[in-house]
Amino acid sequence: MRRILVLNSKGGCGKTTIATTLASRYACDGFNTSLIDYDPQGSSMRWLAQRSQNRPAINGVDAHRNLAMNVTSTWALRVPPMTERIVIDAPAGVMGHQVLDYLRQIDTIIIPVLPSHIDIHAATRFIGDLLLIGQVRQRGINVGVVANRVKKNTTVYSALQRFLTSLKVPFITSIRDTQHYVRAAGQGLGIHEMWDHRAKVDQESWIPLFDWLENETAEENKKIVQKVS
Repeated sequence: MRRILVLNSKGGCGKTTIATTLASRYACDGFNTSLIDYDPQGSSMRWLAQRSQNRPAINGVDAHRNLAMNVTSTWALRVPPMTERIVIDAPAGVMGHQVLDYLRQIDTIIIPVLPSHIDIHAATRFIGDLLLIGQVRQRGINVGVVANRVKKNTTVYSALQRFLTSLKVPFITSIRDTQHYVRAAGQGLGIHEMWDHRAKVDQESWIPLFDWLENETAEENKKIVQKVS
């Protein structure tokens, strides 16, 4: 089972778009997939409610609502026993030692960052929390950064590129600011499920992220085999 956490302390950075796209892609690739929504806004669960029963199924877990009803976190996070991929949409505002609550049994963290000076500053502090307080490297957690809602050939995007490439974590890909994601979300679809040929360039921008995620999975599996043998 692979557990992917989409996390950033800054709100409005597009965590739900990343989480739902990952979940839908894995489901379409034949993985038994669960989508866990910790965000009080419940955006991932609303997206899932729009998804047609004719599309590859995704198991939804409304973790925030269950925890608010005083249900134990263990019960709230139950997923089907055959689940192969878990994607977690975390809430905004997770800072400092709160980060530790989201790092239990996590394999990978994806951090979406917007091209603005405020978001770059917030990401700097947040990534520092992950490395120092969260000790993600010591825990064996892989961390990658995605530039989200970008408009290329702008000054602020160039600044974001310089910032992300200077980090001690991988800068994986850039995702455009386009209405294709709005249309997909309204139907409970991932961008790669859109038939509009104009969405092809957006679909291609996700290839580096999925390649990176599955390469990280392969490396982890290799380590497990080596330990057993």
